[in-house]
Amino acid sequence: MDLIALAVPFFLLLLLVELVVDRIRRTGHYRSNDAINSLSAGILSTTSGYFTKIIQWTIWGFVFSNFAIFEMQRSWFDTSLSGIGLWIVAGLGWDFCYYWNHRLGHEISILWAAHAVHHQSEDYNLSTALRQTSTSFLLSWIFYVPLFLLGFPVDVLITVGAINLIYQFWVHTQQVDRLGVLDRILVTPSNHRAHHAQNERYIDKNYGGIFVLWDRLFGTFEEESDDDPVVFGVRKPLANWNPFWANFQVYNYLLFDARHTERWRDKIGLWFRRTGWRPADVEARFPKAPSDLLTFKKFSPELSRRQSYYVMGQFIVVILLALLIADIFADHGSAAVLLPCLLLWSLLYTLGLLNEGRAHAAKFELLRLFVVVPLTVSVMSNDILTVTPYVWVLVVSYILVSSLCLKKS
Repeated sequence: MDLIALAVPFFLLLLLVELVVDRIRRTGHYRSNDAINSLSAGILSTTSGYFTKIIQWTIWGFVFSNFAIFEMQRSWFDTSLSGIGLWIVAGLGWDFCYYWNHRLGHEISILWAAHAVHHQSEDYNLSTALRQTSTSFLLSWIFYVPLFLLGFPVDVLITVGAINLIYQFWVHTQQVDRLGVLDRILVTPSNHRAHHAQNERYIDKNYGGIFVLWDRLFGTFEEESDDDPVVFGVRKPLANWNPFWANFQVYNYLLFDARHTERWRDKIGLWFRRTGWRPADVEARFPKAPSDLLTFKKFSPELSRRQSYYVMGQFIVVILLALLIADIFADHGSAAVLLPCLLLWSLLYTLGLLNEGRAHAAKFELLRLFVVVPLTVSVMSNDILTVTPYVWVLVVSYILVSSLCLKKS
């Protein structure tokens, strides 16, 4: 049972509820461009995960099968008192490993390159929770290997990991104030708002997934303060609505420094040094101005109302296509969703260009509509997805209506 997939409808419902509350209270915590970018990154992460998650699952299964120290039986994890206790121990173990995964994801450059995506949003709302990286599969699995070495069954750990991730959804909101004693025990919206800040006092704080116990134990806890209101985002702004660039921006910075430094020790070492560290020769040749929160402005290119409506309409298509792909994946596996994912990813790319108001965005969108869409649908006509004449009517109608609306925007 995929708990995260089951939770997605509730995520979307709560997001809509928060959006309505935001409008009623006029708090201004939602901007459509930023929210669409966050959700686009999340959809890219989910769909690319259809092809990458098998890597960590295979490694974890191999470790458990061949190197487990204890032989914990799956039957032990039942609804008895001892079974519930084992579930709690597994959950605490996962949260402990998550703390170190998360902490080092902020403190080591190559790990930050993957995790930075989640922090690039300059707004803070439930859409930010769904803004996830597509490259964490490369290294993040390492932090959970000790649990498999101890012998916790694979499906138990995947379940508690999903619960841990689902819990973290609700803390990404500004609509919930401080919660008193709970702020001292759990990761709450207040604690996590501080974590997403770029203010100096909050940097490298509050890494816990469910419990703040680990932050208090290891000295990384910081309480949100009214004297220092949180400024969300990262100090090297993304300044872009492209979900693909969001995933590679920090890697690009590191590659730049690796290319231009003279010493091989630095070319390799900078990937594993403290986040923000740069070789002295590169820093001297290509200095970067320090961030100034007093002059900080959110990235928000202006679009006409018609352009905004077009982007919103196409994003609805994104959601529908993502749901269709999830259904195909559940029934037929990753091989069956490769072409549909390519179709979806092309839409995410052009949507980013359109959301920025780029001069060449319309050309890319027309190329997608008249070349990528019909070509991909033609190739997809097989036993998994039967492309009937009715489907073609729908596809052609979509292309023509979209191109007409694009022209008017």
